Amino acid sequence: MKKVLSLLLVLTMLMGLVACGASEPAATSEPETTETASAPEEAPAEAEAPAEEEAPLEVPPLETIQLNVAYMPNYASVWSVLTALDQGYFEEEGLEVTLWEFADGPSEIAAMEGGSIDLAYIGHGAHRLCINGQAQIFLPSSVHSTDKIIVLPSAGVTSVDDIANLKGKKVAYNGGSSSETALNSALAAAGLTMEDIEAYEMDATNMVAAMTSGSVDACTAWNPYSVEILKNCEGALELEFATNSVNMSSWICLPSFAEENHDALVRFTRALLKGMEFASQEDNWPYVVELYAKQCGKDPVACEVETGDANWFSSSYVGVSLTDGTFEDLYTRQQQMFIESGDVEAEVPLTDYILFDVMQEALGAVACAHD
Repeated sequence: MKKVLSLLLVLTMLMGLVACGASEPAATSEPETTETASAPEEAPAEAEAPAEEEAPLEVPPLETIQLNVAYMPNYASVWSVLTALDQGYFEEEGLEVTLWEFADGPSEIAAMEGGSIDLAYIGHGAHRLCINGQAQIFLPSSVHSTDKIIVLPSAGVTSVDDIANLKGKKVAYNGGSSSETALNSALAAAGLTMEDIEAYEMDATNMVAAMTSGSVDACTAWNPYSVEILKNCEGALELEFATNSVNMSSWICLPSFAEENHDALVRFTRALLKGMEFASQEDNWPYVVELYAKQCGKDPVACEVETGDANWFSSSYVGVSLTDGTFEDLYTRQQQMFIESGDVEAEVPLTDYILFDVMQEALGAVACAHD
């Protein structure tokens, strides 16, 4: 019986194994690979023709304009214009500038009225002619804070404290220029007037000759004439005295030129402002002195002293001073001096003879060029 039961158990196990073998095979660790149809390759897109580059807009060259410009043979007159010329700033503006030497401002204005000069630099004294309508200012250049007078031993003057000793003495000056203004200031400081001296009006070159010969006892001259007098006259003294005057220098033109040549005037002013920005920097003074010495045929060492004659305006200073009213104040005070001296009859609006619009337009272009 036990043998039968054992045999049945074995048969049962065998049947179970057969049933298991008939089942589906177990999945392997590797996935079945199925072939899939690849997407059809896209036809290559047609190559786009390169876009035509737009030709840069051609800026027509500036029409070349020839300008005759008057200057005086001193540092104050040429410091910016020679720099602008040497640096190529006028050429950039399409300007061909020719410089012509004059002895003083009134002579320059007379030449402009005669048609031989277009633009000019003037010192303080000639500004009265602008106020009186003969010319217009389109750019300030510098300002002097002191005046000077040269005395020979015969004048009996050894310091600014005894300028009153000029009473009855022969004194030379250049009428209508900063020379006359300086003399009036010196006399006023001593309680004198022109009536108290023997005043001799003459041009700057004759002033040198008169002082050298001893024909006069004193004079009010400016560089380079003052340097020549001090060099040639034994015992000559140059006395410097502070005043409340506004000793301005500026660039000017005739009203008719400003009206008919606005574009040329702005271009000249723009180039000059660039020259001022460069030449006003003390590090560049030696460079400017060399230009000045070469232009006027002078010794560079002797020219260096003139760099201390004034405060030289940079273009950035001009911009600030136009905005904050500094120049309006300076020119107003200057005009008041001429009214007090009798050279100007009555107050004149600054805009009648100062072209602030030209300054602003030129400054705007200079600022854009720097951006």
